[in-house]
Amino acid sequence: MSRRRDDPNVCGVTAALVVVEGKWKPALLWLLESGPHRPAELRRRLPGLSEKVLTQALRELETDGLVDREVYDVLPLKTVYSLTEFGRDLAEALGPLSDWGHRRLERMTGDLPQPVS
Repeated sequence: MSRRRDDPNVCGVTAALVVVEGKWKPALLWLLESGPHRPAELRRRLPGLSEKVLTQALRELETDGLVDREVYDVLPLKTVYSLTEFGRDLAEALGPLSDWGHRRLERMTGDLPQPVS
């Protein structure tokens, strides 16, 4: 069952996950947390990310109020993306999830003892 992004009956966790769904959005939020970036910088830092997918993800993040797009009136045009305050709140909220993910990876690689069933 698919839920719309603006469905008021969706739970809070689902509402948050819808905003960061996809392969690239969490990585983009993580990179932008360190400061503003130009699109070419983001593509260099994320090998395999196409320009089309980058543009689509950034537009969705901007629509959701997480990313700010600033265009400088110079030639050639210069565009810079940064996190909004709302985006920084989300990045902070994702921190514990990231920590959990790292612990999971450690367990998968055998770096930590596995629980006894």
